[in-house]
Amino acid sequence: MSARECSIANALGVIGERWSLLALREVLLGVRRFDRIAANTGASRDILATRLRKLVEAGVLEKEQYEEHPPRFEYVPTAAGRELAPILHALMDWGDRHVTEGPAPTEWEHTCGATLHTRMVCAHCGEPVEAGGSKLIRLGGVPQ
Repeated sequence: MSARECSIANALGVIGERWSLLALREVLLGVRRFDRIAANTGASRDILATRLRKLVEAGVLEKEQYEEHPPRFEYVPTAAGRELAPILHALMDWGDRHVTEGPAPTEWEHTCGATLHTRMVCAHCGEPVEAGGSKLIRLGGVPQ
């Protein structure tokens, strides 16, 4: 029996590993060079190199050369990588509420000036999406 076709599983195949997410966090924070990403994540150099290569191959990050002699590159987010920012914000917000003890170690300010707390809303009606507020209509490409 084959596994269920699932976009969550497909996404996790690209970003669903600790060092990939932490590397992406750093790049989205503006840390673009390998040595700083390694220092800020605590990842070993070989694991980080593998994860960054995979993120580049998946189109989440791009390598841009910033020095010719010797050739040196930095990592920049693609449009697909930038679209992951709200997901990282939501994961951070969840971690602040359910895992991290004490004050939140990191805070973001929204353009309105308030501390950012994520909330998912329906793109059609603008209403918040809450647990139990949706129903399954197709599973693995099969209507329910």
